[in-house]
Amino acid sequence: MSSLNRFGRIAAGLLALASMEQVAIAHGKTARKAPVAKPYYTFQRVVYQNNGGWPDDKAYFNRLLRNIGAHIAATDGKVEIRVVNFASGINLFLIAKQDAELAKVVDDLRAKGVRFLICKNTIERMKLAPTDLYGVQDADIVPSGVAEIARLQGMGYVYLHP
Repeated sequence: MSSLNRFGRIAAGLLALASMEQVAIAHGKTARKAPVAKPYYTFQRVVYQNNGGWPDDKAYFNRLLRNIGAHIAATDGKVEIRVVNFASGINLFLIAKQDAELAKVVDDLRAKGVRFLICKNTIERMKLAPTDLYGVQDADIVPSGVAEIARLQGMGYVYLHP
């Protein structure tokens, strides 16, 4: 048998296999799977700074909380968020004590795993107790807001200040 004849048979066999595969694909009988799309965002660890938004703290707090909610949605919840609150940022929790809508947004974010950390230095300077602030527990108090941001960055958290 000549090599040309042998190559002809091999080529014919390959064409037959390709044809059979096309028929199987057309009838939905293929074992091949479509490639799985990788998620756009991988897991993230983020620390947000909240030191208020003069001249309108409430408007700033609403934007901040909306941004955090959008961050959670964009990552499909694959994010660990800490919000470090100090200086005028503490007003978020004073306002939320009187504003049910703002309190609900804070509660919803807490339910999604967001931790709101409160600066002890600021609380003492403002002569407040944790009970004066909406939903704040002793476990939420950190010695220093700015030092906490640095500590979290050292642990791999990405810093954001919207």
